[in-house]
Parts: sequence; structure tokens; C-alpha cells
Amino acid sequence: MNWGALEALLSGVNKYSTAFGRVWLSMVFVFRVMVFVVAAQRVWGDDNKDFVCNTLQPGCSNVCYDHVFPISHIRLWALQLIFVTCPSLLVVGHVKYREKKDLQYTTSHSGAHLYAHPGKKRGGLWWTYLVSLIFKAGFDAGFLYILHHIYEGFDMPRLTKCSLYPCPNTVDCYISRPTEKKIFTLFMVVSSVACIFMCICEMVYLIFKRIQKFVLMRKSTKKREFAESHELSAMAPPRSLYKSKPSIRVDPTASIQNISNFKTEELPSKV
Repeated sequence: MNWGALEALLSGVNKYSTAFGRVWLSMVFVFRVMVFVVAAQRVWGDDNKDFVCNTLQPGCSNVCYDHVFPISHIRLWALQLIFVTCPSLLVVGHVKYREKKDLQYTTSHSGAHLYAHPGKKRGGLWWTYLVSLIFKAGFDAGFLYILHHIYEGFDMPRLTKCSLYPCPNTVDCYISRPTEKKIFTLFMVVSSVACIFMCICEMVYLIFKRIQKFVLMRKSTKKREFAESHELSAMAPPRSLYKSKPSIRVDPTASIQNISNFKTEELPSKV
């Protein structure tokens, strides 16, 4: 599999990710993809060849190996990395759709833009980004559960017993380099847990920023409404004007300057 092509494809996600998203992507490619490509494949390269059972019965070793390793760790981790990185393509696809829609709007509306920043996490793109985080964390957690369920934990035993047909009796089978495989298994599990934690932190960060923005908008709206009401009350004429001259009707929308002009015009008549 060409992991370099996948890395080049997902590198564009950094432009639309938060700081947590950039750390998550770095962890995936440094601590998981690089370890998977450079070391893990070589560690599990001889698991079938060096899986030895103390019997000469034909087919017994193959049956026992399939029982102990229903799916190889390498293939399971490869599927996990593919499923975990694919949700990021949803964000890239949504941004490309916005850019295309903005280009069509610009050509038909004389240079006006539909989106000021197509990559800004607002509206539907915010929900797409949040859903992608949920999928990434869910896939990682799901594959960890599958690994724990298939192998009954994350341990790698040195000796396993097998009594499946065509084995003549219960035979002892020995796994090649169990300590090294256990270390790499725990490393990949810890890396997956760290990536899940980063996804959760990013989800909390996005939701907190959304709530903070909503609260600030409500406060600014209340301040603007209070300022407008205070300004209208200051512009209203005093009640003494209504009492002294009940026969004169004053426009409630009149400004303070108009009212002062009205008072100066009435003064000579009193004199």
C-alpha cells in the first residue's frame, strides 16, 4: 500500500484543522504509520513460518495457527489506519464543494462571493468536521475492542495449546518472538488511545468555542438593544412640556435638537 500517497492527500487537512487536529495527524503518521511500515511488518513477517507445534501431523500447525491468529495484527492495523484516516476526507470534500459553489456564485453575480472563507468551520462545515472527529474516535475504539475480543487481551503468550482436528491430541504450539510482538502491540494500542484522546479534546474545544461564540453574540445583542432603548429614552421630550402645553402635539420621533429649536421659537411670544 502506498502510504505516501495517503499522507499527501491528508496533508491538506492541516489547513482546516485546529491545533489538536494537527497534533492528531502528526501522531498518526509518525507513531502509527511510520512504525507500521518500518518495524511492525518485519516483526510479524515470520509469524506463520516460525509458528511451531510439537507434532508432525500434516495440517495441524496450519489449523492451530489460524485458531490462534484469526486475523493478523498487521492486516488489522492496516484496516484500522485506513478507516481512521478516511473521515478526514469528508472535510476536504466539503471544502472543495464550497469552493466550487463560491466560484459559480462569483461568475454569476459580478464578482460577489458566497463564502468569505470557504475553509472556515461555520455552518455545515462545522458539523462535518465534528462528525469526522466522532467517526475517527469511534473507528479507533472499535478496532481496539475487536483486537481485545479476538485475542482476549493485548498479551502475546509464548505457548498455546491446540486440540483441533487434524491434530491427534492436545499439542503445544510456540509463537515466534512473543515479547517483541507484545511490545509493538502495546505501543500501537497506546498510540490509538492517545489519538482517541486527541479527538475527544478537539471535540470539546470545538463545542466550547461554539458555545462561547453564541454567548458573546447574545451579550452583544443585549448591549445593542440596551443602548438603543437608552438612546430613544434620551431623545424623548420631557413630560413638563406635555403638561405646560397640552394643546400642542409633539412628534415622539423628534430629536433633541428639534425640541430645543421649538422652545426658542416659543420664548418671544411669552415675552
